[in-house]
Amino acid sequence: MNRREFLRTTAATALFPAAARAASDGAPIPAIDTHTHFYDPTRPEGVPWPRPTETEIYAPHLPDKFRAVADPLAVLGTVVVEASPWLEDNQWLLNLARDTPEIVGIVGSLKPGDPEFATHLRRFAANPLFRGIRVGPGTVANVAQSAVMADFGRLESANLSLDVIGRSAILEGTQQIARQWTELRIVVNHLPFPEWDGDVAALRSGLAPLARLRNVFIKISHVVRRVNNRIVTDPAAYQPAFDALTDLFGPDRVVYGSDWPVSTRVAPYATVHRIVTDYFGAKDRATAEKFFWRNSHAAYRWVPRGPAALLYPG
Repeated sequence: MNRREFLRTTAATALFPAAARAASDGAPIPAIDTHTHFYDPTRPEGVPWPRPTETEIYAPHLPDKFRAVADPLAVLGTVVVEASPWLEDNQWLLNLARDTPEIVGIVGSLKPGDPEFATHLRRFAANPLFRGIRVGPGTVANVAQSAVMADFGRLESANLSLDVIGRSAILEGTQQIARQWTELRIVVNHLPFPEWDGDVAALRSGLAPLARLRNVFIKISHVVRRVNNRIVTDPAAYQPAFDALTDLFGPDRVVYGSDWPVSTRVAPYATVHRIVTDYFGAKDRATAEKFFWRNSHAAYRWVPRGPAALLYPG
């Protein structure tokens, strides 16, 4: 760590006192949140997402706001996921990360199959904080196109990751990608899927083929449910799905994500964190640490900076 990064780390640790204590004295379990969104609708060009009609989240959501909810829970850093399709918003996030040490990685937004994909990937991947891209069901449905599949190979060659979003519609295509590019680390977003709520057998059968592919991770980032407009906080309500996911993918391929601030439409950040802590915190500490931060490093190879440098497993 050079002098500049040392100074940033020292300053950032001062901003995250709870995180620093967690890393040094063993309690609580520190975390890396692998799924947040930072954006600013007040900038001159605005944002393509969220829309103004999404009043709960249509406001600036920037590192200071995340820090306010993350620090008390010993969340040391975050991998930010770019939800905007605008090319230059990848650079906007990288610029934001430059002086934001709690950002340890960025999952960008590029379109495989685009003639300029390779050029754009080289440009953004030159920054070590750029850790991969995310694609949706539209792209996954086109994996039979040679240009699309070839661009996934470019991700693998660059030692980057692929996040996939789209619930069960993306599972078959994701299997094809994982089989073709066996060294590409793939992270399936937003489990457990709500379409399988109350049907653990469907969850198990739907995910079993993907779970057999060792380069596939899952992100438990769509957790909290409401019933009759009330937040469900009973751990027993979530245990069957969590049991199934951890049985299928094992302790080494499940990672923590909050989907903040989108998740605040359902529950506060602290509630989202508490529900997964109720489950994984009841396991041995080694397993809990894998879920909350170690597995995220295996999946994303995030950059150890700021408070997260306290955790770096290397």
